[in-house]
Amino acid sequence: MNLIITGGRVVSDKVIRDGAVVVEENRIVDIGRSDDLKPKYRRYEKIDAERHLVIPGLINSHTHAAMTLFRGYADDLHLKEWLENRIWPIEATLTADEIELGARLAAVECLLSGTTTLCSVYHYVPDRNEASAFAEAGIRAVVGHGCFSWRKEQDRKMTFDLARRWHGSNGGRIRVSVAPHAPYTVDPQYFRELEGIRRDLNEKFGQEHPIIHCTHVAETKGEVEEVRKAFGVEIPGGSLFSYLDELDVLSDQFLAAHCVYPTKTDMEIMRKRSVKASHNIVSNFKLGSGLSPVSDMIKQGITVSLGTDSPASNNSLDMFETLKYATLAQKFGSGDPTALPASQAFRLATIEGGKALCWEDLGWLRPGFLADIVTIRLRKPHLTPLYDEYSQLVYAVKSSDVSTVVVDGELVVDNGRLIPLDVESLLDVMSGKALELQERASDVTAGARP
Repeated sequence: MNLIITGGRVVSDKVIRDGAVVVEENRIVDIGRSDDLKPKYRRYEKIDAERHLVIPGLINSHTHAAMTLFRGYADDLHLKEWLENRIWPIEATLTADEIELGARLAAVECLLSGTTTLCSVYHYVPDRNEASAFAEAGIRAVVGHGCFSWRKEQDRKMTFDLARRWHGSNGGRIRVSVAPHAPYTVDPQYFRELEGIRRDLNEKFGQEHPIIHCTHVAETKGEVEEVRKAFGVEIPGGSLFSYLDELDVLSDQFLAAHCVYPTKTDMEIMRKRSVKASHNIVSNFKLGSGLSPVSDMIKQGITVSLGTDSPASNNSLDMFETLKYATLAQKFGSGDPTALPASQAFRLATIEGGKALCWEDLGWLRPGFLADIVTIRLRKPHLTPLYDEYSQLVYAVKSSDVSTVVVDGELVVDNGRLIPLDVESLLDVMSGKALELQERASDVTAGARP
């Protein structure tokens, strides 16, 4: 599709008022003032963005999308109890159809709220899975199969099948990650093996696009001790990244979710190895995990992106909410109102998200970049008056203000209406599924592992 989005306030690395963005096929080819570009592209399909902000699609760099199935299911618990006694047991009962259903709802939620790319790790099952749901919805995604020490053979098979079938699929919108769950659930030998598998898969399938490494690291204060107890290993100086570095698994294709408790040594290693971080502020706060030193990591030169974590621990996939929490938390934690200003926070949800996913032509409105574009309706009481576009995006815009969404040059949301899927039917199905899962959960033995 060739189109021109005109008349809006175009916001990326700079602001162009009464700006225009020109798309050919799936790429941005021109950007500038509307008066200059409209005569050059008269025959292109037009999207009128007057009284709208025009921004890059937001990037959610860490979630577990299919867990929309458990939104509100087990709230107000400690992470260990929430995960091991409530989530893992009910997850063990899920069917492939249910996983696909949960991911489909997540994709719908993301697209309608201005998120055009997500990085999700869950349980992969061939044929019907998160990847198939994302392809159907038209969203861009990195998909991983969570790997655990207690199911190695299954993980190997599923990870290979996922990469073979899906990496680079759907016109390049779907990519794959190798995803050990965490240092406390994956033994050191298996961590090494999974990184070796990732490198092998990159040789087979990753010539054009890298298969990245996704895992959870330093999410809670007690994680170092958990690793020691689980596998009888020493953690030098309490540094989990020193431990992972000794395993030779760190690289510029390693994405570490959470990083709530990185030590000074951790941050030095992250910078040295070009490890990326995904900051999941809402989930971390809800679970009482703590506040990640995001400003310190950025000062160290570490790429930091934003994620929501799962809809079961958040309980939404709202990246505008995440943006606001992220900057407010850094200000509160440091006592410095200048910490993580709005323009910098906006980068974390856009261009830095693309870097975190090793998707370097993603997350910015600039010629040559992929055409993932969102318009936000400004004619709202809570968005009036408007002095600073970045400030409005981070502190005032709500996900319900999203009007138009373009992914890979294709219109997927038009005036707040999702084009690829029937949203009302999906909501009806999901409501019925929730009642079924609630009945099933009462029969699940607490503490059982999948």
